[in-house]
Amino acid sequence: MRVAIYARVSTPRQARDQKTDQQVQRLKQYATQKGWTLDRERVYLDEGYSGASLNRPGLDALRDAAAMAEFEVLLVSAPDRLARKYVHQVLLLEELQGRGCRVEFLERPMSQDPNDQLLLQIRGAVAEYERTLITERMRRGRLAKLRAGQLLPWMRVPFGYRTDPERPRDPQGLRLDEYEAALVRQMFGWYLEQGATLGTIARRLMEGGILTPTGKSTWSRSTIRGILKNPAYIGNAYGHCTHLVPAKARRSPLLPVGAGVTNKRRPEEEWIPVPVPEVVGQETFDLVQEKLSHNQKSASRNNKSHQYLLRALVNCGACGQGSNARTTWDGRSYYVCRGHSEIVAEQRCRARHAPGSRLDELVWKDLCEVLIHPKLIESALQRAHGGEWLPQELKARLQSVSEALAQTERQQGRLLDAYLGGVLELAEFERKRKELGGRTDALLAQKRQLEAAAGERIELAGIADSIERFCEQVKAGLFTATFEQKRSLVELLVDRVVVTDEEVEIRYVVPTSPEGPHQPFCHLRTDYLDG
Repeated sequence: MRVAIYARVSTPRQARDQKTDQQVQRLKQYATQKGWTLDRERVYLDEGYSGASLNRPGLDALRDAAAMAEFEVLLVSAPDRLARKYVHQVLLLEELQGRGCRVEFLERPMSQDPNDQLLLQIRGAVAEYERTLITERMRRGRLAKLRAGQLLPWMRVPFGYRTDPERPRDPQGLRLDEYEAALVRQMFGWYLEQGATLGTIARRLMEGGILTPTGKSTWSRSTIRGILKNPAYIGNAYGHCTHLVPAKARRSPLLPVGAGVTNKRRPEEEWIPVPVPEVVGQETFDLVQEKLSHNQKSASRNNKSHQYLLRALVNCGACGQGSNARTTWDGRSYYVCRGHSEIVAEQRCRARHAPGSRLDELVWKDLCEVLIHPKLIESALQRAHGGEWLPQELKARLQSVSEALAQTERQQGRLLDAYLGGVLELAEFERKRKELGGRTDALLAQKRQLEAAAGERIELAGIADSIERFCEQVKAGLFTATFEQKRSLVELLVDRVVVTDEEVEIRYVVPTSPEGPHQPFCHLRTDYLDG
C-alpha cells in the first residue's frame, strides 16, 4: 500500500517550533503500525501557509502526485490541517477520492457512513467559524497593542532601522542602523539643495554604489519619494492607516467587472501613532514635504494648461511604456515615452517623440470615421469571430442533427410497436432500445453544442445592432463637439494608442450596453507622419 502524508502549520513561528515535525512523526508512526510503506518524497509540507487558501505549494504538489496515481492512501492529522473551510475540504476529498486515493484522518477518523459525513460537515463549519473568530480576536489584539505602543505597525522595516530578529514587531527592540540613518539624513539634505530632484538623489546614490532597501543597485524615484515622505523619520510610526474596501475602478475597459479589493486610506484622526527613534528634525521634514508638494503640482504630468486629447492613452510601441504629453516653448506638443527619462542611461528608450497635434488629429479623424460608418466595427467583429454571424454550414448541421433526432424518435416508436405486437423478444427489445437511447443521447449532446455556438453568433449579431444604434446616437454631434466632449468620447471608446516610428495602432473598445462588456477591435494607421 503506497502512502503519502500531509502536514501544515499556519505561521512561521509554528514552523520554527517544529509543529510540522510533530505532525509528521505521528503520521509516520501510524503508517508503520498499519504496515504501510512511506517514501521520503511523498511527505508534503506547508509551513507558514493559511488553511483558508488552496494556494499552497505542498498541497499543489500533493494534488499533482495524486493525479499521477503515485499513492493510494493520504494520511492527515485532522481535517482542518487539510483545509479550514468546509467547501475546500469537500472539494479536496472529492478530488482525491476521484483519483482513487483514500484519505485518513488520525484525530477524527471518518468513513462513508452518513453520520460520519454529517460530522465532517459540522467540523468543517466549526473550523471555518473558529478561523473567523481567531482572525477577529487577532485584529482586536493588534489594535489594542498598537494603542498601547507595544506593537510596530510595519510588516517591512523602513530603511535606517533594525529590529530584534526574535521579536520583529516589538518597539523595545527597535534601533537605528547608523549607516543607513546617515544616508537618510543625506537624502533629506540633498533634496533641499537648489534645483535638486528625486532623480538627482537617485543618480548620486547609484554613483556611490549604495544599494536600495531591497538590495538592488538601481534606485527609483518612487523609492526615494517613499523615504522622504515617511513620518517615521521624525519619530512617529503610524498604524491603522488603511482598510480593505471593494474595488470600483478598472484600469482598462477590457478588464472584467467583478470582485476585487483595494486599500483605502483612513482619515488621519483614526491613525494610531507609535513612537520610534528620530532620524531627522521636524523643520527639515516639513521643508522637504513643502518642496515635494510644490514639485508635484508643477510636474509635467499634472499640467492642465495644455489640452491633450490622448492624455494617459498613448503607449510606446518600442518598449511598451506609457507616454507623457509635453509642450515646448514654441507651442509644439509631443507624446514622449517615459522610457526617455530612465535614470540608467543603458535602459533609456530611443523611440522618437510622437507629434501631439498630428496624433490627436489622426485618432479623432479615425474615431469619427468609425462612428459614421459602423459597418467598419461590424466587419472587424466578424473577422475576429470567424465570418458571418450564423454561417450556412452551422445552420445545415443543426438541421441535420434535428432530422436525425426525429428519425431516432420514430424508430423508438416502431420498436415499441414491434415489441407490443409480439414480433420481438424482451432481450432483443432491450438491446435495441439501449442502442437507440445511446444514439439519442449523442445527438442531443451534439445539438446542444451546435445551439451554444449558434447562440454566441446570434449574440454577436445583437452586439452589432446595439453598436449601430450607439453610433447613430453620437455621430450627430461629432463635428460640433467641444474639447471636453471629444475627450470624454475618446476615454469611452479608445483603450490604447500604440505608437512606433512608422505606424499607429488604435485599440478601440465599443460598449454593447451602458454597463455591459466592451468589444475590442483595432485599426492600424501608417499615415500619421504623412504630410
